[in-house]
Order: sequence, then structure tokens, then C-alpha cells
Amino acid sequence: MKESYYPLFFRLAGKLCVVVGGGRVAERKARALLAAGARVRLISPKNTTGISGLHLQGRIELAARQYREGDLEGASLVFAATDDGEVNRQVREESLRLSIPLNAADSPDMCDFIVPSLIRKGPVLIAISTSGLLPLLSKKLRVEITKSLTSDYTAYARRVGLFRKYLLEHVENSRLRREIMKRVSKAGVRDVSRMTLGEMKKRFLTPGREEQ
Repeated sequence: MKESYYPLFFRLAGKLCVVVGGGRVAERKARALLAAGARVRLISPKNTTGISGLHLQGRIELAARQYREGDLEGASLVFAATDDGEVNRQVREESLRLSIPLNAADSPDMCDFIVPSLIRKGPVLIAISTSGLLPLLSKKLRVEITKSLTSDYTAYARRVGLFRKYLLEHVENSRLRREIMKRVSKAGVRDVSRMTLGEMKKRFLTPGREEQ
């Protein structure tokens, strides 16, 4: 059976994630996790200047030593990012015992999940993957998609997100909410991205039915 992946977006805010390794790859993993609001514990005897800086700023927990069994306790995700295959194997064994999903840099056979190429603009987050087959293509696609993702789209996401929140709070009828959102979807991105919440209510709500 051909291997495939199930795409997910994890909510990591406040959750512990462990990165084993202290090089540039480990630093990238740590920064990405911090951007997602995770608590980061990094374990490595030698670390990049950037990692040391994150520790001095109080943004990550740093154990400046070799990995040892028990370091993964309480973690939601684990990243094995060392250049030592034996250490990565030990981390993998503990992650299996504790049933914690693991990603191992450059070792797809060891991974429970892979990290896609990301585009993040405001509230818009796009993940691109070739299922681990060709990361280079993911990077090329990221460049092309980034060119198309203008500021209008990020403004649109914020405006429509606020409008949807208003509907959820004030329009109890779920069918009516879907009908209103269909009207929004038919409008141009540039047009909607420049509207205020009041203008959106006036244009898209059925007169006299706002509170249904």
C-alpha cells in the first residue's frame, strides 16, 4: 500500500514540545514551535548562537547536555534533530514507548509526521507537502503561492473572520448563517477586504432578519 499522510494543524499553544539537537535545523524547529505558541524544551550539549539567545531571552528551556531517557516526559511532540544516528534512535524508542509523535530530520522512515513547507501571512497559514518525496518542489511551490497571496487575502481573512464571529454570536439559525456566508463568498476579495464590519452587515445581512 502506498504511504500517504493525513494533513492536520495542531493547536500547540502552551503545550510542551521537545527538540533534541542544537544545530541550525534544531533552531528552525524551535522557532517554528515558538511561533505556534508552544513551550519548547531543547536538549543538546552544543548549540547555535541563536538557540543560546532564545534561552537567554527566557523563550525556551535549554538542557545543555546529552539526551537521556526521561527527557520526553510530558511532551506533545518530539523532534530528533541531531547528526548522531544512535541518539536519534534512542529518542525514537522513547517516543514510541510514550506514544508521542516524532519527527526526525532527514530520516523519513523514523517519522510519525513530516513538517510541510509553510506560508504564513497574518491569519492565513498554507501548508505544502510532497509527502516527503521531494522537499525541493515544496519550496518552489511556496515561492509561487507566496507571490499570489497578496495583502488583500490577509485583510479578507480578518474581515470575514470577524463577520463570521458576529454571525455565530447573533444569528442562531445555522441555515441562515450558511446562506449569508454564501453571499460573502460570491463577493470579490478586494472589495470585501476593504469593508468595515458595519458595511458587511449592511450588504450581506437580510434586512430585518439579523437576529434570527
